[in-house]
Amino acid sequence: MDKGKHISIRIDSETHYKLGYISKYEGRSANGQIKYLLNKCIKEFEDKNGKIDFDTKE
Repeated sequence: MDKGKHISIRIDSETHYKLGYISKYEGRSANGQIKYLLNKCIKEFEDKNGKIDFDTKE
């Protein structure tokens, strides 16, 4: 079972606050909001440029 990958990013205090504000407004955790935004970005990219192949062996 794939537990997923972990990444860490540094953001300034204002961005962190605004992320928390939007996350709460939309009923998500900050982590959930970031995952939602990443998936939205990937979908928009693939809709425009074609599907990105994923090799599960990596």
